[in-house]
Amino acid sequence: MNDVWFPQPVALKFLTGPRNVASSFEALECLNQQWPEWARGRSWRAARRACRDALDGWRIARDAHKAFLKAARRAGLVPSATRSPRKSRAARTIGSPRPEMTFSGWQ
Repeated sequence: MNDVWFPQPVALKFLTGPRNVASSFEALECLNQQWPEWARGRSWRAARRACRDALDGWRIARDAHKAFLKAARRAGLVPSATRSPRKSRAARTIGSPRPEMTFSGWQ
């Protein structure tokens, strides 16, 4: 079993101090040993499963990284400075109203 490295490390902030997690094995260790008990819900289980699957060769590193980052955000362990900004979903504006459709024989 080879370790699977994340595309980029995840910086976490625990009460005991900061920690950078750079691989699936480190993520599993962190999830099992340092994760707060109150934050061990659905996203925590999904992150554990994704990291184990990446180590077994069933998933790619990006999937494990994404699941781990989601669990860390839900647990409030990602410092606010490193959070990626959400893309705003601005309403699409239409420059002009829809042109009237004309059919032959209709006016």
